[in-house]
Amino acid sequence: MSQAFTGGCACGAIRYEISAEPIFMNDCQCRDCQHKSGTGHGSYLSFPGRESVKLKGEATHWDIVADSGSVKTRAFCPTCGSPVYLTFAAMPELFTVHAASLDDPDRYTPQAVTYAVRGHAWDHLDPALPKFDRMPTG
Repeated sequence: MSQAFTGGCACGAIRYEISAEPIFMNDCQCRDCQHKSGTGHGSYLSFPGRESVKLKGEATHWDIVADSGSVKTRAFCPTCGSPVYLTFAAMPELFTVHAASLDDPDRYTPQAVTYAVRGHAWDHLDPALPKFDRMPTG
C-alpha cells in the first residue's frame, strides 16, 4: 500500500486519513453532482471500508435521493461549506471523498465517467475514459 490518503475541508475543521487504496475513481455527471459542484461533474475516490478511515471534526449531513433511486448522504463543513465526503445507504461499507478535498489532488486518476447520459457538451472530460450512462455494477 502507498501512503495514506489525507484531506479535509478548506478551513481545516474536518480532516480525514484513509489507509486503504481506492477501489474506484470517477467523474460523475449526474444532476446532483452538477448542482453540488456548480459545474458539469464531481470527481470522487471511493474506498472499500470505513475501518480504514480516521475522521476528525463534525460534518453537516444532507440526504438526497440519487439518480440511482437510493439515498446518498453528502457531508460538508458547517463552517466553510466545503464538500468533503459521501456515504450511500445502498452500500454502507463505502466511503467516498471529493478529489478536491485531498491534500494532494494529483493522487486522483479518474478511471471512468459515470452518468455520462447527463453530461453537457461544454464539460470536456478525458475522451479516453470509459463512459457509463449509470453507475457500473460488478
